Amino acid sequence: MHGGPRIVSDVMTSTVAAIGRGAAFKEIVRVMQDWKVSALPVLEGEGRVVGVVSEADLLPKEEFRDSDPDRAVQLKRLADLAKAGALTAGELMTSPALTVHADATLAQAAHTMAHAKVKRLPVVDKLGMLQGVVSRGDLLKVFLRDDDEIAEEVGREVVAYVFPAPASNVRAEVCEGVVTLVGHTPDTSLAAVAARLVRAVEGVVDVQFDLRKGPHG
Repeated sequence: MHGGPRIVSDVMTSTVAAIGRGAAFKEIVRVMQDWKVSALPVLEGEGRVVGVVSEADLLPKEEFRDSDPDRAVQLKRLADLAKAGALTAGELMTSPALTVHADATLAQAAHTMAHAKVKRLPVVDKLGMLQGVVSRGDLLKVFLRDDDEIAEEVGREVVAYVFPAPASNVRAEVCEGVVTLVGHTPDTSLAAVAARLVRAVEGVVDVQFDLRKGPHG
């Protein structure tokens, strides 16, 4: 098989907003509003990512504006109380930043986002320099692939490998990202193997089978 999974650099946004450690609270809010984003990478030096400031980091200032939390709350939420009094990105940011490399697969990026419960990740090179940002929406772009494109890849990378002619006569049909493998094969037990490989193809929503046991025909 010759294909490979799409990687973060295929879908990431390269032109992104970022701030320095010294960015003031109101400047951070303004940049978020202007760029319509919920988080910003914090940069140092030539562009190395040292942290991330998100809306969640900014909200404690509003949450604790009119309240005087009791001691139990203070002990449980020391970090939030500290952020309520923070004035700059360096004081507000979460550090070290959770990042992803441009050559990571989309599955790896999705796993990182899901595990950390974040909506976007700064993309960095081996030196930690900012290259872009990848969001949940970027990862979903793979499901916009054309059905014919998916069918061609499944035929080339899966069907030809698992159900080679002339012993089998199997083709891939795709509708709205759902792949159906149709035809005859002397070994229908290979469907389980094919299912795993088809699901690994970018843009596949599901896989179904209409396989009949028998020779080419």
